[in-house]
Amino acid sequence: MDGVSPNLSDLTEQVSLTPFQALGIPIALIGAVFLSIGAQLQHRGVAKVENRLGASRSGMSVRQILALIGRPSWVMGTLMLGLAVIFQLTSLRIAPLLVVQPLGAVALVITAVLNARSTGRRLTGRVKRSIAICVGGIGLFATVAAFTAIETEITTRQLITVLVILLVVGAVLAVAFVALRHRRSALFYIIGAGVLYGFVATLAKVVLNRVFAGNFDWLSIVCIIMLIAAAALGGYFVQNAYSSGSPDLVIAGLTVVDPIVAVTIGIVVLGEAANAPPVAAVLFLVAGAIAVYGVFQLAKYQPAKRS
Repeated sequence: MDGVSPNLSDLTEQVSLTPFQALGIPIALIGAVFLSIGAQLQHRGVAKVENRLGASRSGMSVRQILALIGRPSWVMGTLMLGLAVIFQLTSLRIAPLLVVQPLGAVALVITAVLNARSTGRRLTGRVKRSIAICVGGIGLFATVAAFTAIETEITTRQLITVLVILLVVGAVLAVAFVALRHRRSALFYIIGAGVLYGFVATLAKVVLNRVFAGNFDWLSIVCIIMLIAAAALGGYFVQNAYSSGSPDLVIAGLTVVDPIVAVTIGIVVLGEAANAPPVAAVLFLVAGAIAVYGVFQLAKYQPAKRS
């Protein structure tokens, strides 16, 4: 026992999270449960609206969007997603972005099981392997982050950089939305939503930090406006993704693309991995590549959507 104790002590000292920050992990996991249930219910609502009003490859119409509000399953799913957001924001307030944001991948496993039960289909071996690859990649990402991530004070210059990048990304997505109006797929909407939600998580983290630091100013208001705009557009993309892809594919894309974008911003712009050794950067890249590969495999092997 004496020989093991020092090793455990050394390992504990390497973890950069305080006990209070570690509370963000179970809170984020609870949010992932609400996320998976909400996604399943929203998908069911979109399917019912499309069965009644028809589907469109050019994106959901205003009539279809309004019809969703009248679907109890969609409304309940939206409420569940609202709870997921509350738990996510709480975890972001407590712990570094790099640690809690990737934990949403747990929602992928829950969503896959729920979707299989609701459709009466069994998960194939290829689908299970794809899900395992996604979760494994994000799990490695979160593990490396737990040992290297630090909380940093976000400067005005860093915040403006994030906002400028978001404007550029929004413009690119708008051009792509118009240019690909007849060739949009579930992956297009999923990647677009994941990128936008990655910025939403980052801006939410920034606003929360500034509010609790007593530094709420005009730039914080700009952040809130941009956050709402990105969340609204991302939500529209998600509803369109449900119309052409399964819930587990949608959640896979969101729980992989979202944290990769958010964590990249946290590393490159906000400096949350400033103390990380070079090998951590390599592991981040490898873990991200594994997770993205899993999403594309899931898109390839997911069961065809019922009409």
